[in-house]
Order: sequence, then structure tokens, then C-alpha cells
Amino acid sequence: MSQREAIFPAGRQALYEKHRYSGAVRSGDLLFVSGQVGSREDGSSEPDFERQVQLAFDNLAAVLKAAGASFDDIVDVTTFHTDPERQLPAVMAVKEKAFGDAPYPTWTAVGVTWLSGFDFEIKVIARLP
Repeated sequence: MSQREAIFPAGRQALYEKHRYSGAVRSGDLLFVSGQVGSREDGSSEPDFERQVQLAFDNLAAVLKAAGASFDDIVDVTTFHTDPERQLPAVMAVKEKAFGDAPYPTWTAVGVTWLSGFDFEIKVIARLP
């Protein structure tokens, strides 16, 4: 079995150390990315929902880049929503820009009641190039 290799985007190691988890873990040619939220530079939640979703995707892009990957390498997506019915149009607008043309990765959307002060979270699995 291969050793886990932790991946951290530049400038966010303190967040991961504080909560004792990795931004992503490379195992063989797979990358398992921890849930990314729409946090601002200081770690606080962006209050505007559309901007929060965009920041979550931006944070995801930073983790992917740190591993040498991109949105094109994602094979599975899981998103978490505090109010899926109301939030879906804003999420879809950002998602469509990020993933471009078919074939699309698989996607599971989950409604939740709590995301530690956030309203949206995205986690993915990618196959590394």
C-alpha cells in the first residue's frame, strides 16, 4: 500500500493544522480533496451566498493546483447545502463555469442543517494526470 501524501494549498496550512486535517491526500493516482467552503482570507464565512459558492470553488481550484490537477481531472463531486432548493440556481451557475463541457463528473448534492457557519461545501475526488 502506498503512503498518504498530504497536499496543502499555499497560505492555508494554519487552517488545516488548527483542525488537524489535510487539504487533500494523494493516494496513488487519486486525489481526495477535503470539503472546501467559501471562506475569506481570514477564514471567516463570506456572507453573500453567490460569492461564498465562488470562493469555495476558488479554494477547491487552489487545492487542485497544489496537487498538479485541475477541474478537468475531477471524477466525483459531493456538495453540501443548507437550503438546496433555494441555493441550487446559484450553485449551478458557478458549477457550469468550472466544469465546462461534457463528460461531467458524477455529482451528489446533500441537504444539511449545519456547516460550521457556512451554507455551501464541496468535496471531490480527482484522478491525477
